[in-house]
Amino acid sequence: MSTYFPKQGEIVRKWYVVDANGQTLGRLASQVARILIGKENPRYTPFLDTGDHVIVINAEKVRMTGEKAESKVYQHYTGYPGGLKTEAYKKRLVRRPEAVIEAAVKRMLPKNKLAAHMLSKLNVYQGDKHPHQAQKPQEYKLEVREHPAAKLAVS
Repeated sequence: MSTYFPKQGEIVRKWYVVDANGQTLGRLASQVARILIGKENPRYTPFLDTGDHVIVINAEKVRMTGEKAESKVYQHYTGYPGGLKTEAYKKRLVRRPEAVIEAAVKRMLPKNKLAAHMLSKLNVYQGDKHPHQAQKPQEYKLEVREHPAAKLAVS
């Protein structure tokens, strides 16, 4: 008996809508990355892109726990001398909330040639409207895991 590997034509991709309203950024990004990679699919193969499309809405309503919202900084280098550019999380969330979620998901994808193709199946939108109604996306309920510090705050 040989191992079955799905062919490119056999992979059927679904569309999912994820609401980021009130979700923690890291927990949201890890679950979205699992869908994009295809680990939720029974035909998952590590060297093939078997993942589904994901639409994330309400990107501006994502939250962070602790003091990360004040201390997190995004950096990139322009390539010129003295070209290190930094931007605080709060500022980027106001300016481009889609970029916050895209960056978090991108860093959770595998570091190989498939990552760019997986990331192209991610669509993030600021409000609760999106232009993908024709694809008939299904609503995806995220696992709600309680933060360990929340238990300590209650007691």
